[in-house]
Amino acid sequence: MLGHLSWAAIPLNQPIPLVTSAVVIILLAAILALVTWKGWWPYLWREWLTSTDHKRIGVMYVVLALVMLVRGFSDAIMMRSQLAIAAGSAAGYLPPEHYNQLFSAHGTIMIFFVAMTFVIGLMNFVVPLQLGVRDVAFPVLNSVSFWLTAAGVLLVNMSLLIGEFARTGWLAYPPLSELRFSPGVGVDYYLWSLQISGLGTLLTGINFTTTILKLRAPGMGLSRMPMFCWTAFAANLLIVAAFPILTATFAMLLLDRYLGFHFFTNEAGGNAMMYINLIWAWGHPEVYILILPAFGIFSEVIATFAGKPLFGYRSMVLATMAICVLSFMVWLHHFFTMGAGADVNAFFGIMTMIIAVPTGVKVFNWLFTLYGGEIRFTAPVYWSLGFIVTFVIGGMTGVLMAIPPADFVLHNSLFLVAHFHNVVIGGVLFGAMAGYTYWFPKAFGFTLDERLGKAVFWCWFIGFYLAFMPLYALGLMGATRRMQHYADMGWQPQMLIALAGAGIILVGIILTFVQLVVSIRTRDRRRDLSGDPWNGRTLEWSTSSPPPPWNYAVLPQVQALDEFWRMKNERKGSEASQPIRYKAISVPRHSAVGFSIAFFAVMLGFALIWHIWWMAILGLACALAVALVHAWRIDIDVEIPARELAKFDRQHRNQDAPA
Repeated sequence: MLGHLSWAAIPLNQPIPLVTSAVVIILLAAILALVTWKGWWPYLWREWLTSTDHKRIGVMYVVLALVMLVRGFSDAIMMRSQLAIAAGSAAGYLPPEHYNQLFSAHGTIMIFFVAMTFVIGLMNFVVPLQLGVRDVAFPVLNSVSFWLTAAGVLLVNMSLLIGEFARTGWLAYPPLSELRFSPGVGVDYYLWSLQISGLGTLLTGINFTTTILKLRAPGMGLSRMPMFCWTAFAANLLIVAAFPILTATFAMLLLDRYLGFHFFTNEAGGNAMMYINLIWAWGHPEVYILILPAFGIFSEVIATFAGKPLFGYRSMVLATMAICVLSFMVWLHHFFTMGAGADVNAFFGIMTMIIAVPTGVKVFNWLFTLYGGEIRFTAPVYWSLGFIVTFVIGGMTGVLMAIPPADFVLHNSLFLVAHFHNVVIGGVLFGAMAGYTYWFPKAFGFTLDERLGKAVFWCWFIGFYLAFMPLYALGLMGATRRMQHYADMGWQPQMLIALAGAGIILVGIILTFVQLVVSIRTRDRRRDLSGDPWNGRTLEWSTSSPPPPWNYAVLPQVQALDEFWRMKNERKGSEASQPIRYKAISVPRHSAVGFSIAFFAVMLGFALIWHIWWMAILGLACALAVALVHAWRIDIDVEIPARELAKFDRQHRNQDAPA
């Protein structure tokens, strides 16, 4: 009846996951009790859980990313503390099988459910506003995408209490991930959670590619799109091209595990190396799926706070699209040691160095934008400047490892771990935090506390260098990744410094939530009724903060790059304006289809993990039924009358402070 599920799945003999799960369950119960006691369920269901508004969905993505940042960082701090004490004769406090689950869960969560979720959330919120349109191309599909991501999050976290997570690393290489060497449910949790959330990500890519190509405001040609829209476009093209590779690769591994296929079983005619080849054919474009939106965020922030147009706009666009294309030509540098031969290794080494060129173009353009500008040193600018310094260091270490002979020495060492975190934290995370701080007032109508925002930056910046610079040295000394214990006592001082750095980052994470609480409590002091607290350049700042469900009462007529800047300058020159003619518009009706499909997707995934076949059939049938019922709906829009649009728009224009 319950397949492989039994009471033995609960780790009663392992206090750490048991206590952690108990704390999480108590917190969730307290939150649910508070929501029930306050009577917030109708509002949450109507305005958030069933919303098809891209802005609400974007906010939920960001909230989910911040929650999973805490979850993923808890794994990181446990690993750093284990390695700080597990030297010589000391064994540390984490048994090897638990430690292996920690580093697998940490990588999986941080890449798929923090970095991906954060940048997709910012794209969701900002891109339609910058394009001057009212929503994405497929609003209900957007809701489905978010809730499928949330379903994957739930499955990963269920593995903390029920069963186990993979012990294979975050990419689950065979033969370790094959049934013979991983007979438990850990790899199944990994595969099904990422298959479900990966489907949501693929749908997001289709949605945003369509939105950017087909739904721009009148007059907004591609050459007038804001830089963030360009980088979002490139990232979503990569999602559409790369995520099917991931889905197919995981499908083959699932067939190996469930039906005895041998795609990746060397001794049965398969090829384990082919899995690694395929996973990195997805994995290296994935790096650029994450970093390209961050590049777009820095472009917006630097241009706004330097008070200048972005230097070299056309070269930035060309560099973005060059990275988009070249990202599919470098994947083999992840396994130079596989024995492909000197010619193959040389080609991919050279391509890896070439892809650094358009990134260098971007760095110089950001510096030239800052040069001669009247820079306002706000928290988003701090993140941007910290990024430029940190990312350049990470890029240089990447080019070093692009040299095959050097990679033979550095491969699988802590040098590689330091490099990867150098670009992901110094690039993606710094970009996400810059965007979060920059666009927060657009989402909620008031700015975040600036003093605490800068404190958060300094904690991350100093903490990062303390946590990961020692790992470069350790890698050169021979320390390998994924080790739970080491015999060389000479490595311990660097491990202790790395732990101190992780502790400072922890303070930064805590201050992020303190900043949010303080900002909400003192929001009246920082409220900006004009909707343009930063004197912005792009269209999202032209509407109210927070924007109405329809974004724009009348779609803007775009005449130039940085259209809102042009509008403000025209307004300065002449107060005369043409009378606005308002027309009734339609916005998508809220829908529970995303939430419902995700509920049944969790049922399906959990049942497949534990081989509960009747539940799997029921979950799949119900998910398909929900999709079919939605497909036959006719009444899918709500009409907003012209008088309501006119009233809201005139009120916003009256509150708009002179530029």
